[in-house]
Amino acid sequence: MPKKERKGRSELPVLHPHAAGVDIGAEEIFVAVPADTDTVPVRCFPTFTRDLLEAAEWLKKCGVRTVAMESTSVYWIPLYQILEAEGFEVFLVNAQYVKHVPGRKSDVSDCQWIQYLHTVGLLRGSFRPASTICAIRSLWRHRESLIQMAAQYVMHMQKSLNQMNLQLHHVLSEITGLSGLRILDAILAGERDPLKLAELCHARVKNSRDKIAKALEGDYRPEHLFTLKQSLAGYRYYQHQIEEVDQEICRQLAEVPSAQNATAKLPKRTKKYPYEKRHYEPTSFNLRAELYRIFGVDLTNVPGISAVTAHTVLCEIGTDLSRFRNASAFASWLGLCPERQISGGKVLYTGTRPVRSRVALALRLGANSLHHADNYLGEFFRRMKRKLGKPEAVTATAHKLARILFHLLTNREEYDERVLVKSDKEVSLRAANRLRKQAAALGFEVVPVVRITG
Repeated sequence: MPKKERKGRSELPVLHPHAAGVDIGAEEIFVAVPADTDTVPVRCFPTFTRDLLEAAEWLKKCGVRTVAMESTSVYWIPLYQILEAEGFEVFLVNAQYVKHVPGRKSDVSDCQWIQYLHTVGLLRGSFRPASTICAIRSLWRHRESLIQMAAQYVMHMQKSLNQMNLQLHHVLSEITGLSGLRILDAILAGERDPLKLAELCHARVKNSRDKIAKALEGDYRPEHLFTLKQSLAGYRYYQHQIEEVDQEICRQLAEVPSAQNATAKLPKRTKKYPYEKRHYEPTSFNLRAELYRIFGVDLTNVPGISAVTAHTVLCEIGTDLSRFRNASAFASWLGLCPERQISGGKVLYTGTRPVRSRVALALRLGANSLHHADNYLGEFFRRMKRKLGKPEAVTATAHKLARILFHLLTNREEYDERVLVKSDKEVSLRAANRLRKQAAALGFEVVPVVRITG
């Protein structure tokens, strides 16, 4: 580029003059500060705690007030927490937003590029809830991992039973229930009489005792009994771990302040069916009551929203949704809004962004459970399924659930299905008035059709 053109080029305005950029790595980090604040504006620090504290002191000497860093795996967490405790304004940035220009790439150029983008205000910080919510989130995600590990041992137990031709899963809904565990313990204790094993079932088991006894006639091999014993021990070990995590989660939830409008007693439910605890919900405390105390509104009244889904919302987002300007922005952050890419006047792609959000996944699962629901959201799901197909219907219903949750948490109002029905009637009325005006402009008249039923 000629020198005259280079001098006449307009530069971007500096919005954050005291900004720094950090390139995160597993063994070392590279920090870049403004060139006029230090003789060596780029420094490398190891990832030991002592070195991270030294990096924070160096940033203070350079007059840095705000720091931007990439969300690289979990390596950013120690530095983020140290800088946040030292009073810096930390921006955790999506790695896709700070991609370097093509060409030579190094850790030094990456941190300088992040520092420049943050200086001119081109970076947006990712959403991160309060520290108390982050602590509960870490425990809840660890609990999910323990449930998955326990499920692995359930599959091992099922494999051992299949190899011995014990068709227990054909007569019981789950082999880890009360009846299933009784039978497994008796088998490992040496009981082989099918009738005696069948008598261990609970009275609520629907299948007859003769059919259960028939399913328990198998080939008891020592090697398969050994694997069954170890798998059952592993399953119970993780169940004990889950109970300990539940107790810690209960202790952490008690430290979260209550909502101002929350009452001591849970309000009356508006769902048609009574509340039933799922087998994956905590049993050591009332999760639904704790969520009502914290949110100030019972989210489980919304069809498709269970206590686990509501707790996922608390862990991933928290109680303060002021970071989102409206419900549309909240649904877009969850990746439940369609994204349209246009080039040359042609639509290249229309679909939701590939966002990995636990809240969005929980809302999709809740939307999928409304297929046979006898309420407004169930009718909406079935209507969208006929119009768009099931995958799109799940996304559309999850999007509506997200907007409902945003409204309930923002206004602290209980769920009322009549508001949604009234809104749909107003939309239909506006559409009918619009058609009448268009027909009148063309010289026609819209006459409503009266349908006679019976």
